[in-house]
Amino acid sequence: MKRTNILIAVLLFLQLQARGQQQETVGTSPWGPQDEIGALNMMTEASKLQVLSKITSGKSYDLSVNYFVGMPSFHSLGDPGYQYWLTHTPQGTVVDNPNGLGKGMNKKVSYTGDAISMYTHMGTHIDALNHFGLHGKIWNGFSHEEYLGDKGWKKTGAESIPPIIARGVLLDVAHAKGPLPKNYRITSQDLQLTLEKQGIKLKSGDVVLIRTGQAKFYENASQYLDNYPGISLDAVKWLVEDQRIMLLGADNLSFEAFPPEREDNWVPVHTYLLAEKGVMFIEQLFLEDLSKDKQYEFAFIAASLKLKGASGSPLRPIAIPINTKK
Repeated sequence: MKRTNILIAVLLFLQLQARGQQQETVGTSPWGPQDEIGALNMMTEASKLQVLSKITSGKSYDLSVNYFVGMPSFHSLGDPGYQYWLTHTPQGTVVDNPNGLGKGMNKKVSYTGDAISMYTHMGTHIDALNHFGLHGKIWNGFSHEEYLGDKGWKKTGAESIPPIIARGVLLDVAHAKGPLPKNYRITSQDLQLTLEKQGIKLKSGDVVLIRTGQAKFYENASQYLDNYPGISLDAVKWLVEDQRIMLLGADNLSFEAFPPEREDNWVPVHTYLLAEKGVMFIEQLFLEDLSKDKQYEFAFIAASLKLKGASGSPLRPIAIPINTKK
């Protein structure tokens, strides 16, 4: 009986220890208490110049998807879809004469105007560090009680994200492994296999883009959203902790795969990257042309909209091939 009690006590201790090891907390920035951009601090004028100096042609790849009514989005979470409407049309301007210049003048110049409404996490976009947090705080310990106002976050908003210029690397997992099954979680072994087949190595400060092949279905929202594959927590830990990458991206809706890997966290990859490590990432990239041309290394150039306080922003990234031997 005594031995049994000791065994139970040991098991309880080990269980509590394991739970303690799994405890997730927000990270403290090594770049100081006011840091709002996390791993993007790895980017310097020297690192940007280095990759730009390796550009040898004017060829470029557009890595953004189109925005259109009916495009894929997080409708299941209650977020608004993309809306587009005309605010002015040539004939309507003639009839309404809103500028008071008269119908004759309005007939000479055709005037068209339009507007959009959208969720900030639609289409090709970057997640800011305030998008997900843990225990009421976001990256670097900023709390919602102190820094979240009615008009957005006072810290780590999308306006704080600098223009990004860095070495980009495509990890074409869908090509290296073949079509990925539904809900497949890409592992660190998958990434290493892909790197080996592509004959390249990652470097500290890289922007790593992962192709799952899901972008092929982007024009069909129901198919694009259907049980898509994504990266695993194991894989992002390998990229961040072992390879010291600066920024991540993928061609699916939410980067990671579902259902959740952990019972106590429905988005463990999001919270690990954004809240714990200060690593932003890009979702819904278009990587098909890079894959087709086997362009695995390039200068990655992108800038987000400076949406003050926002948790994310549309992004128009481009890839320009570089001389890898230079």
